[in-house]
Amino acid sequence: MSRSKRKDPKGIVLKDNESYRSDGRYEYKYTDKLGRRHSIYAKDLKELREKVEEVKRDDLQGISINTKNITLNIEYEKWKKLKVGLKDNVLQNYIYMYEAFVMDLLGKLRIADIKKTDVKQFYLMLADQRHLKASTIDVIQNILYQIFEMAVDDDLIRKNPSKEVMKEIKLSKKYASEKKRALTLKQQKAFEGFLSSAPENKQWEGIFKFMLYTGLRCGEVTGLRHDDIEEDGIHIDHTLVYYPVPVEGKKKKKMAYAINSPKTAAGKRRIPLLPQAKKALEIQKSFLEESEIECKAIVDGYTDFVFVNRDGFNLNQSTLNKALRRITRDYNLQEIEKAQKDNREAELLPPISTHILRHSFGTRMVESGVNLKAVQTILGHKDIRTTMDIYVDATDTFMKDELDKLSNI
Repeated sequence: MSRSKRKDPKGIVLKDNESYRSDGRYEYKYTDKLGRRHSIYAKDLKELREKVEEVKRDDLQGISINTKNITLNIEYEKWKKLKVGLKDNVLQNYIYMYEAFVMDLLGKLRIADIKKTDVKQFYLMLADQRHLKASTIDVIQNILYQIFEMAVDDDLIRKNPSKEVMKEIKLSKKYASEKKRALTLKQQKAFEGFLSSAPENKQWEGIFKFMLYTGLRCGEVTGLRHDDIEEDGIHIDHTLVYYPVPVEGKKKKKMAYAINSPKTAAGKRRIPLLPQAKKALEIQKSFLEESEIECKAIVDGYTDFVFVNRDGFNLNQSTLNKALRRITRDYNLQEIEKAQKDNREAELLPPISTHILRHSFGTRMVESGVNLKAVQTILGHKDIRTTMDIYVDATDTFMKDELDKLSNI
């Protein structure tokens, strides 16, 4: 006699290994390849059967049930041990970023449970609640992408949930930001004039004017030694980096300096020394002599740095950008006061950073008709597209200025 088929309270026929429990949930029992018994639970049959199909797919792809309990933090620890070939300061920065922003939030979730929408919501939370810039979230995305890729390779998950997430977020209105622009020639002249006229800016006049007329990256300037300078040129073959390093027994990291080689071969270069750059070096030398400041810094065997602070030790990007913000603020306050007295509109300086100074130098080269390939070489760009961005911005501004002249006529 044939056995009657089992049904749930709604009269739906249950499949093999399916059952309806007294607590109102559905259960599916199965045995894995190692002979271990497992159960899957769901609130309705549709959800149960979807979970069963997922288990079958995972089984076909070799994804173990036990590995599904691995959290993102566990996979991160493995990634950290296996990550080789990175410069120490880069790795330490990655570690800092993950442990500061990911570990206590997304990191605690099981890696198999993390979906693309979870990653997207996490990034939006970092922006809206933690007020992180898109560039900072980009670094976090880079770390997570590598960890998820490793999880895919280890058969923990089928696909990388962080793929294309930042691209989608950047396209949204929330992340639209005004592109950083170089100083106009008029703004640059005003900035240089204020550096020269205000006594409190004497400490910064040499380095900021040197940046304006060499286009060097911040680490290339702060790592520059007297031996790197010749009569008519500068040799660039290293950069000074400032990065967090762990302290044994303490959660908080300390900051340290290191000397690195440039990230790409294009970073190693020799650039011409313009008269304005030579003048900036003379200003710096005069300031150090008048203030009786000598270089005391030694980093990885490198010393005799051209640009140092009042104590003779290294400068870093954070310190320089802070000084630029203060100088810009003081200039604008002074300009507002003058404009009110003269009954005219104030011509204020925009926010300025060390990168803006570098970008301004590139723009001046383009405006002066310097060959695009030469601009690329002098700035140390690996990709000509980066140089083209400067070119397009410069020519767009130039055309607008020319049309403004026509309008005035």
